[in-house]
Amino acid sequence: MNEQIEAFLEHLRLVRNASPHTLNHYSRDLQSCAAFAKRSGAGAWSGVSVNMLRRYAASLHERQYERASIARKVSAIRSFFKFLYRRGALQADPARSLTLPKRKARLPRVLSPDQVTALLAAPDVSKPAGLRDKAALEVLYAAGLRVSELVSLDIGQALAGSDALIVKGKGNKERLVLLGKPALAALEAYLAKGRDALAQRRKTFNADAEKALFLNSSGARIGSRGAHRIVRKYSLASGLGNAVTPHVLRHCFASHLLDRGADLRTVQELLGHASLATTQIYTHVTPGRLKAIYNQAHPRA
Repeated sequence: MNEQIEAFLEHLRLVRNASPHTLNHYSRDLQSCAAFAKRSGAGAWSGVSVNMLRRYAASLHERQYERASIARKVSAIRSFFKFLYRRGALQADPARSLTLPKRKARLPRVLSPDQVTALLAAPDVSKPAGLRDKAALEVLYAAGLRVSELVSLDIGQALAGSDALIVKGKGNKERLVLLGKPALAALEAYLAKGRDALAQRRKTFNADAEKALFLNSSGARIGSRGAHRIVRKYSLASGLGNAVTPHVLRHCFASHLLDRGADLRTVQELLGHASLATTQIYTHVTPGRLKAIYNQAHPRA
């Protein structure tokens, strides 16, 4: 069963250009399903029935997985069995009628502009790490980046003399993102006084770190966990609690743009969303924008 999983993951990597993060999730989800199938008496994928898959999905509910996690696992299973069926490894696709659980509509947490300002002002820019943290926070908010996009940034992705960055989003799709003056200033300060100081702490040559934009305290490329720690550190320091994440700053970026008159399609492009439906969640968290439009457009407002 493992051989088919590896073949599927290789297909995702080569044909769909799936990210390492996606591949890791799919691998764990399918290994979990395989373990359940074996416990249920199936020694091969051809012995898995739709009822067995439904029992597996029910077991996830019983173990109190979040709906989003269950939906992701079921989606992985459906894609995997479709792959096996199209390759001729199965005579029928048992996952074809497997339905995804409905996800709860969860509105993203959004900070006020004043709260974001307090967060961005928290780092101590007299130290190299503080310069890095200030630049990372400013770039996250100014460009609405995913944390994976932030930590994968290389120095060469910054366009010289420009207020823009070239980033690689999901599926390695490139897009142009913009930076405001505070973010540019913070990034320039970090590159002038902070990055080299962090790079000097590197004890051995590291080709990836040589080109990385953001470095950790050991001089290597900073990882997603490191970026989360940075945001959490200054969230606590500025009195916002520990629930602020890099993704919250991405939500703030989108919501604040919409509040100030940006159209949804522009925000979709800046976020790198493939579908406008994904961006539309932010229309539910911009009452200020709705009120402004109402006051401007309604004859008896």
